[in-house]
Amino acid sequence: MNPLRSVGGRLGLGLALVVAGALVLVELIVVPSLERNLINSKLQRLREAAPSIGSQLLNSSSFTLDDTIQQASDSADARVVYFRVLTYSPPRLTVYADSNPVTSTDVDGDPLVPKAFAAYPRPVSGTISSGGERYAEVAYPVFGGPVVLLRAPLRDSLQSIHLVRRRLVIAGLIALAASLLVGYVAASIFARRIRRLERAADRIAGGDFGQPVEDTGKDEVGQLATAFERMRQRLAQLEHARREFIANASHELRTPLFSLGGFLELMTDEDLDAATQREFMATMREQVARLTKLATDLLDLSRLDAGRLTVEEEQVDLAALAEVLADEFRAVALSSGHELAVENSAETSAVGDEERALQIGRILVENALVHTPSGTAVRIRTARRNGSVVLMVEDEGPGIPAEHAAHVFERFYRVEGGSVASGSGLGLAIARELAELMGGSVELHVASGRTIFALVLRTAAFSREKGSVPEPALQ
Repeated sequence: MNPLRSVGGRLGLGLALVVAGALVLVELIVVPSLERNLINSKLQRLREAAPSIGSQLLNSSSFTLDDTIQQASDSADARVVYFRVLTYSPPRLTVYADSNPVTSTDVDGDPLVPKAFAAYPRPVSGTISSGGERYAEVAYPVFGGPVVLLRAPLRDSLQSIHLVRRRLVIAGLIALAASLLVGYVAASIFARRIRRLERAADRIAGGDFGQPVEDTGKDEVGQLATAFERMRQRLAQLEHARREFIANASHELRTPLFSLGGFLELMTDEDLDAATQREFMATMREQVARLTKLATDLLDLSRLDAGRLTVEEEQVDLAALAEVLADEFRAVALSSGHELAVENSAETSAVGDEERALQIGRILVENALVHTPSGTAVRIRTARRNGSVVLMVEDEGPGIPAEHAAHVFERFYRVEGGSVASGSGLGLAIARELAELMGGSVELHVASGRTIFALVLRTAAFSREKGSVPEPALQ
């Protein structure tokens, strides 16, 4: 793999570019600014010293001028040159005294002196190059025409700046190399964690849900690994549920088919009496009903998934629907030893599909009768709450364990233990999806000694465009 295409290479290169950019900014902005500040500081010191030196030289006699100019040079830490006027029109100035006893020819044509003469009483300052060196100069015009020139070399200041520049370059190069190394190593560690997640994703995509996704980091990659682990667990549960469903569906299909085959063979017996034949026929009809229910559930789920299941929007009287449910299941409740009762409120008109609402009610009532012990009271209640109408199926059975309550509406999910586990695990999933298709919901509320499944539908005053159906207070 090309190192520059890896995360480590790119991060290291990015850090190197940041360091290089910082060095360029230092070279273009910081170093020139430092140089200007040092030169301005030196010029400011010369400007402050110039008036005093000019006054001393103006008042000095010719006998003491050399001593005075030398003392002024020492106090200002600069070369002092005293110019006098030869002619005023045009102005010509010449060196009258110089603290440099060797030669004054290098300052004879200094450009700042005539400028200062013309700018009286303001001094003129700047930098010049002479003999391969740079100098800071201040030319100060004295009353009457003379000009005092203070010249200080910038060699030390510029050497300091060059030293700073070299050290910055060296430090920058070291930082550049360190950034490349640290960036590459850190990103490689980071990339290793990402590759672990990639391998985990490949395992999960291949159907291997046995190995957990682990990452001890607390950063975004660690959070991603946690999300992967939740996904793995959920997919493992779905895979387990799928296998269980296939096994259950196979069992649900095999048992009635074998039973039907056996009864058909028995029905061929010519000596079979009429009463036994009727008994066999009744049992065969029960087995056919089991097969029909399983096929209907699977067909409803396939239609819901494909979006081909439509519902009507009409007025549904939940009180009347509760009575229909009670009539349908009264015989079943008596045979299983359950007490089935109906409690209706005055106004329970809702908007939905009556056949689908009745299908949901059958699922909820059957669920209560099948999954509770004999002798358990089951009540079908209707109520009106906050603009919604509710059909509740309440039982006083052992209840649903907390760890299962959040999953009972999932497909293929069956609660084992505590209550009877039967069926394909599709009923409540179908009920919830049908309710949502009608703009309502199916909810579960578990209280002490009570389990309530509720179908919530909107009233005619509430349309789907007004938002979600408000949750009623179930009592």
